[in-house]
Order: sequence, then structure tokens, then C-alpha cells
Amino acid sequence: MATWQSRPAPHCAGWIVGTVALVLLTAVLAPAQAKNSCLDCHSALPAPLGVSESTFSQDIHAHKGLSCANCHGGDPGKDDADQAMSRKAGWKGKIERVQVPQLCAGCHSNPAYMRQFNPTLRTDQLDQYHTSVHGKRLAAGDARAAVCTDCHSVHDIRPSSDPRSSVNPVNVAHTCARCHADAGYMKAYKIPVNQFSAYRTSVHYDALALRGDLSAPTCTTCHGNHGAAPPGVASVANVCSTCHVFQAQLFESSPHKAPFSAAGLPACVSCHGNHGILHPTDELIGTGDKAVCTQCHTSGDPGWVAAEQMKQNLGQLTTTIARADQILGRAERSGMEVTQAKLDLAQARDALTKARVTIHGFRAAAVESDIRAGRDTAARDYQTGEKAMSERNYRRIGLGISLLAIALMVIAIRLYINQIES
Repeated sequence: MATWQSRPAPHCAGWIVGTVALVLLTAVLAPAQAKNSCLDCHSALPAPLGVSESTFSQDIHAHKGLSCANCHGGDPGKDDADQAMSRKAGWKGKIERVQVPQLCAGCHSNPAYMRQFNPTLRTDQLDQYHTSVHGKRLAAGDARAAVCTDCHSVHDIRPSSDPRSSVNPVNVAHTCARCHADAGYMKAYKIPVNQFSAYRTSVHYDALALRGDLSAPTCTTCHGNHGAAPPGVASVANVCSTCHVFQAQLFESSPHKAPFSAAGLPACVSCHGNHGILHPTDELIGTGDKAVCTQCHTSGDPGWVAAEQMKQNLGQLTTTIARADQILGRAERSGMEVTQAKLDLAQARDALTKARVTIHGFRAAAVESDIRAGRDTAARDYQTGEKAMSERNYRRIGLGISLLAIALMVIAIRLYINQIES
């Protein structure tokens, strides 16, 4: 005889029936997945003709409901190869490299069409490409020049926001390097191929690739993307100033502006380099093995003297801040209240940062003004730290005397008790 545990409760039975009905209804009403005979065949082919379904399913075009036929034509609904790849069905066959930009532009240059997918996406990429070095070389008959698929990939194109995308900011330099770091491929163009290796030593690469700062510049930040071209000597400072605004403004009003322009020297690049921009330090100014001022100035001239003065001022402020930070740290670890002094010390560090920016105006007096404000603040903070340490020492001496007095009192009481007992 079955127990009650072996029978489904009425409400359980209803839930099971409802679930089954929902599954069946979903299966009936769900649209059938469009047949794609292209993938049925090409998934079994070797590269470069092989395209698996898993690969194409990652493509942004597949996500938007587009298929192979949107680029290659044909009828992927037909199983017969002759019918699927018939000219009557619009099959285009292999798309030559020189045809790629215009093919992509068939959709990407149509604002009305693209708006239904991404209203914020620009639709002037082809016009920009025609102004680029790549586009101009392709128009001149150089089929080796980069086209859309060289940068964006072919059948697994992902949006630039996807970390796996070849045009994601973190990956752009590696994508450009596939051509520009290939000595054999670039030999015909007679341009350097060390840009990527130099960039990997730069402060920009460190910020972008190692620290994940997506605002840090990569190749396209300076050269452009679809309209990629090397910035001219006269325009390098304009490119740098898109991020380094204050430095550029200071240089424009500096005594270096006129001689640099007269000599045809690129402003920022002359001191900092281009692809291999290292983290700037105070050693770049003044004299020394790493100083860049000595590239133009000789010992004793006004520029040499001003540079050395600015370097000494920076060094003094750096030392003063370090001394104040050290003594405040000792005081804080000792339990003394120095919070306000540590907050004030941040102002001294800000003054140091400001002075390092002011250097680009190449006026020693202006740098001295910033340094003086920071130096005075750091000196006050150091005095606060000294007072805190003196207070700590005073408290420790007082505590020691108190403990000694208590110990003597305890000893005296003990002796008194022993005398009474005897």
C-alpha cells in the first residue's frame, strides 16, 4: 500500500503540468534558428577558410542578427553548394583586400542603417580612412596597406569595449605592432620598426597595460585610428597638449618657444622622446648624465645656470618633505596626534608637483615661487613633528618618574609591614 509520501500533492502535480506546458509552448512559439549552410561547410575547413560556429558566434555582427550573406552574398539557407553560392543569389565569393574598406562602408557609412544598431557610432570612418597613410597607399595600388580587417579581425569582430577585442585600448599597440614591428613586412616602407618595443618601456604603457588606466595614450591616441597618420613636427605639441594642457600652455609662453620653432625642433619630443617616453624625474633637468638641458646649453650660459638652480630647488623641497614625513611618521607611530600636520604636508607635495609642471615655462623665478610655498609648509610640519616627539619624550620621562616613585612607595610599604610583623 503506497504511503502519502509516494503520491505527489495536488499542487505539486499542477506545478509539474504547468512547467511541462510552458516548455512545450516556448518550443512551439520560439522562432527557429536561421539555417547557415556556410558554417556547416566552413567549420570543417582548415584556415584561412575555416570559420567555426563558436568563432562567428562571438562576432558583433552575429549578435546583431547578421550572417555570412550580408558580406559575402549567397543563400545560406540552401544545402546545395551550387545554389548557396550562385551568382543569382548574390554570391560575391572571395573579397579582395582592396575591396574591404568599401564593403564595410556599405553599412558603416549609412547613418540611417547604423542608427538602428548604435546611434552613437560614427559613420565617417571611410572618409577618415581615405585621409590616412593606409588609405592613401591603398588608393595608390599598395595592396599590403592596412585595411579594416587587419585591425578589427574578420569573423570574430568584437566591440572595442570587449577586453578581447583587437582594438580595445589595452590591445591596440599589439595590433599595430603586428605590422609595424615586423621588419620584413615594413622593409619596403623604410620606416623604423622599434616603435612598439620603445612604447613598452614608456610611462604610458605602464599606466595602460600594467595599471589598467584606459585614459593613458596608446597608438591611436596620438596617430588617430581610421585616419591614422604620423603627427608633423609642428603639431606634436598640439597632440601632447590634449592631455598635458598646463605644460603646453607654459611652453607656449616660455623663452624656448621661439628658438625651437626657428630650428624646426618638435617641442615635447625634443626633451621627452616620442614612443619611449620614460617616467619624468628631476634628473632630466639641470646637469648630470640624464639631464636633457645639456643637449643645448653649455656650462655657464644663462640657461645652464637657470636649469641648475631649478634642479637644486626641487631637490631641497624633496628633501624637506621627506624629513617632515619621516618625523611625523615616527610621532604618529608613537601615539602622538599629528593628523593635521600630515594633511598639511600633502599641500607641500602639491607644491612640488606644481613646480615640476612650472618647469615647462623655463623661468627659475616662477619655479622658486612654487618651491618656497611648499618648503615653508614642509618646514612647519617638521617643527610640528619635532614638538610632538619632544612631547612624547616628556611624557615618557614623566611616566618613568611616576613608575619609579610608585616602585619606591611599594618597597617602603613592604619594609614597613616587615618591621611591624617583626
